[in-house]
Order: sequence, then structure tokens, then C-alpha cells
Amino acid sequence: MASDDVPIGRRSALSAIAAGLSGLAGCSSGLGGGGDRSGSVSMLAAGSLNNALENGLRSNVDAPVEIEAHGSAEIARLVAEGQKDPDIVSVADTALFDSPLRPEWFAEFATNSIVIAYNPGTDGGQRLADAGPETWYRPLVNGDIALGRTDPDLDPLGYRALFTLELATGYYGTDANLREAIPSTEQIFPETQLISQFETGSIDAAIAYRNMAVERGYDYIDLPAEIDLSDPAHTDLYSSSTYELPGGKVVNGGVVSYGSTIRHRGPAVLDVFAEHVTGQYVAEFGFVVPDGYPRFTGDVPDAITN
Repeated sequence: MASDDVPIGRRSALSAIAAGLSGLAGCSSGLGGGGDRSGSVSMLAAGSLNNALENGLRSNVDAPVEIEAHGSAEIARLVAEGQKDPDIVSVADTALFDSPLRPEWFAEFATNSIVIAYNPGTDGGQRLADAGPETWYRPLVNGDIALGRTDPDLDPLGYRALFTLELATGYYGTDANLREAIPSTEQIFPETQLISQFETGSIDAAIAYRNMAVERGYDYIDLPAEIDLSDPAHTDLYSSSTYELPGGKVVNGGVVSYGSTIRHRGPAVLDVFAEHVTGQYVAEFGFVVPDGYPRFTGDVPDAITN
């Protein structure tokens, strides 16, 4: 078995996984995975991946893929409680693979960053555009902006928005604690509703992932690396922020890194997984693929890493 944190080249990973197909054929768990029940492969994935999977991954694989998207914390809960049993699980925070999910191994395959998306067609959005990357927080503190964000209890984007506000307090040296001064409960929407609220002009701005703004053509403010959760060089700084989930698990701030694992192995599942974690489609949808990705952690099957 491979050791923890094993970086291998994307092309090598793809070749290795493909080479392992014959060796793993027939290794389906018998729990209905592996595309053996219906010929399709089921994926439960973070909402921020949905567009890339639907319009990038699906057309690059032979097997039919059933994609269901939710907030990643909700995904982890649904699988841990046995309410969902997908072949592949992909989340927007690998900390969820420590708890409540505990797979034997997983692959990190892409990163992201936090941005402030704004609607230039509204007065509030224009105020944000005028404030720019140095003072974007001021109109938010003053209550001049209708802001949207996702639920921190259900979605890593929700608690990462709070991390960014906390880090921004120190970075800009503001008098007010931005994590306390800006958030309010009426700002919270499920991710899909957040997008519709933004696109209809019901809210002026949203705290979003960069890929969400890029793939939809939104205007957005890029934040400094010290607060946007994108740069591994600032991991220690990011980890100073925390959030306690409803089940008691405390998550620390960190680089936004997407992770995926296989729950039910079979030839079709392995083929889809290989394209999922090594395909170029993720970069086309605004994600970043650092050198050395995919990066594997845990007891990875030899067929994948050799």
C-alpha cells in the first residue's frame, strides 16, 4: 500500500488507474456500486463541482454518470448516516474525510479560492465595484449591500466565508470584527438558490468560489492570498480560524482543496474516477490544478499508484 500524501503525476495516475481496470474487475463490493446494477456510475458531489461534472466530465467518459450535488458537509452526513450510497464521493473540503467520513484513501485533485462576486447592475453591486479589493468590506459593514452566502452548517463555502471575514479583520486592520459585523441569518441560501438570487438581482453580491464566478461570467473581486484560502504558503494563517459543525466537529481554515474517493469499485467506476481526478476539464471550469496533483492520501490501492 502507498504511504500518506503520495503525489503522482496526472498522466501517470490516469495510466495507472486504466492499467488497474483488469486487475480490479469483479471487485465490486456487492453493495450495488460499480455500475453493476444499472450500468451507470453514481456520484455524490459538492455543489460547486456540479457544472464542471455535468458539462465537462460527463461527455469525456463512456459510462452514464448519475450526478447528485449538495453542500459537502451535508454529503458527508448523508453518506455517514447511510442515507446515500454512491460509487464516488467528491467534497470541497478534505477535512470531511477525517470525520464524519473515514475512507481508507482519497485523492486531492483541484483547488479554489474565495472571491466577492457582485452584480454591476445594482446600486449595491456598483458600490462594491467602486470600493475594489482594498476596501470592499466597508460597504458591507455599513449595510449598503444585500449580500448572500451559503449555510456554514451544511457547506464548506459557508464556513469558509466566515474564515475569510475573520482573516480580513486582521489583514486590513479594521476597527470592527468583520466576522461579527457582516454576517446575518437572512444572507443564507442553499447554493443553488444563492445563484438564482444573484442572477435575478435580488442580492447585490455573494461570497463565492472563484470557479463559480468564472464559469458563469460574473464580475468579482479577487481577494489577497492571505485571506482567500488559495495559497499553501499561508496554511498556518488560515488554520487560525475555526468553525464548529452541528455534530460537534471543529473544522479549521485551510487551503480550499477538493477530494474524491471510490466507495464501490468496478471497471466503469474506475474509468470515471480516472477522468474525474486527472481530466483537464476542471481547469476549464475555473478550478486550479497545482503541480503534483492529484495527490493521494491513505492506503491507496496499488493498482492506482504503481
